[in-house]
Amino acid sequence: MPLKKAQNGMENGDAGSEKDERHFGNGSHQPGLDLNDHVGEQDVGECDVNHATLAENGLGSALTNGGLNLHSPVKRKLEAEKDYVFDKRLRYSVRQNESNCRFRDIVVRKEEGFTHILLSSQTSDNNALTPEIMKEVRRALCNAATDDSKLLLLSAVGSVFCSGLDYSYLIGRLSSDRRKESTRIAEAIRDFVKAFIQFKKPIVVAINGPALGLGASILPLCDIVWASEKAWFQTPYATIRLTPAGCSSYTFPQILGVALANEMLFCGRKLTAQEACSRGLVSQVFWPTTFSQEVMLRVKEMAACSAVVLEESKCLVRSFLKSVLEDVNEKECVMLKQLWSSSKGLDSLFSYLQDKIYEV
Repeated sequence: MPLKKAQNGMENGDAGSEKDERHFGNGSHQPGLDLNDHVGEQDVGECDVNHATLAENGLGSALTNGGLNLHSPVKRKLEAEKDYVFDKRLRYSVRQNESNCRFRDIVVRKEEGFTHILLSSQTSDNNALTPEIMKEVRRALCNAATDDSKLLLLSAVGSVFCSGLDYSYLIGRLSSDRRKESTRIAEAIRDFVKAFIQFKKPIVVAINGPALGLGASILPLCDIVWASEKAWFQTPYATIRLTPAGCSSYTFPQILGVALANEMLFCGRKLTAQEACSRGLVSQVFWPTTFSQEVMLRVKEMAACSAVVLEESKCLVRSFLKSVLEDVNEKECVMLKQLWSSSKGLDSLFSYLQDKIYEV
């Protein structure tokens, strides 16, 4: 049974025909998969499913080549039900056959000329970051670095772009095994930030809502940052009993000036989208109702440029900063590891979380 191939397929199996405005708004990606619209050109018999089970259930009979011959009633049923949804195992099998990877907390779309990564966490609130989510983003960046895309677009599903580290995750893990988990989490942050530093293609970020903590700190590591009027930025590391991360101890003073950077890092000052734009953290600010259209229009214009020109241009702008940023990232993560390994630093973090001073 031949299946149609979507124009803009998702690597994680989500519907590729969603409109652009849903990529940055309050919608979320659909878990289902439309048989007729969203799967690559492939026969059902080639999917990695248990053919013997289907045969036992009367759905078909096994072929000599290992495939499955569906009985006519089953074929008619599949053809008649336009909104038929794959079983999850079958959907994942198709996805793995197409892209050799799958994601749970992010969405990856292959567009014409660029790769689109959307934060869409199913395991944390407000797109908060855990080591597992950061690992998925690193995998997606690694894939995008070697494919035929010319640039990367990073955005988020929901009303919050990213709320930084997942502090409920931190307190749960650090309580169980402080020394082991402090090392693991600090290394996950280091590798996550390093992936942005080393990415050779231009990175465009679309900030649809609040960006906090590590979600804001990584923005200077990207090349173009476009924000909705609803977006705001905050890095209250000292307030939440943490030291700076994401190279913000270096990039924020360079971009914002020492005075404002210190206010953000030490006092948790909040910047509106317009303030961030005036100080150089954000490139442009757009009206929320037209934000997604403005972003996609500009990204597609960039994707029409030469891939070599884009990559070499970024190299000229960023190459002298690479080694500096890598050193800063290493030192910041060593400091976090020491902080979390000490009982004093951990007690301070726990005390803050219990008081609930900082909420998204």
